[in-house]
Amino acid sequence: MTTVDAVRELLWNPRGADQVFDVYALLDGARDPRIVPMLRRSGLFHRCLYAGKLPEDFLLASPHLVLLSATAPFTRELLEQGWGRSWGIFLRSVAGLDALQTHFRKFLQVQDEEGRSFFFRFFDPRVLSAFLPTCTPHQLEEFFGPVSRFLVETSVGAVLNDYYVVLERLEHRRYPVPPRPVPAPGPEAEGAAHVL
Repeated sequence: MTTVDAVRELLWNPRGADQVFDVYALLDGARDPRIVPMLRRSGLFHRCLYAGKLPEDFLLASPHLVLLSATAPFTRELLEQGWGRSWGIFLRSVAGLDALQTHFRKFLQVQDEEGRSFFFRFFDPRVLSAFLPTCTPHQLEEFFGPVSRFLVETSVGAVLNDYYVVLERLEHRRYPVPPRPVPAPGPEAEGAAHVL
C-alpha cells in the first residue's frame, strides 16, 4: 500500500467510527507557495480563515480550510506533495465549512497571562501535537468544538496521530504510515557527482 493510499484509508475509513462525517484539511499557505494555487484549481469548497478582501501576498500565506473528497485529484496531489512536510492538519466533523471557518477564526490570535496577543499557528501539525496534550478539559471542549477528531502527521510523516476527546480527556492513537519511496537519482544528480 502506498503512503497516499494508507493515509486516505485512515482519514476516511477509521477503525470503530459509528457516525457519518466529512474530512477537512486546514492548510498553511505559508508552508509552500503551491498550496493556494492547488486549492484554486481543485474545484473543492474552501475558505481562507481570515475574513474580508486580502492582499494577494497575504492570502497566499494564510491558513485555508478545504472540504476534502477521498476521490478528488486534489486530495491525491495534497497527500503526494504535502505529506510529511507539515502543510497542515486534517480533521473530521459533521459541521459545515462555514461553521468550521467561524470556529477556527477564534483561535488565530490568542492572549497570554499578561494580555499580550500572539498568532496561534494551530494549523501547523507540529504546533497542534504539542498544544493538545497541555489542554485542560475546558480548553479541549472549547478547541474541539464541532470537531470530532484531529488527524495530524508527525514531522516526517511516518505516523498519523489521531486526537479525540472521551469523557473530557484527550485520547491519542498513533497509526504507522508506510514511507514514501525515495526516488532514484536522475541523470542530473549523476552529472553533478562527476563535476565534483
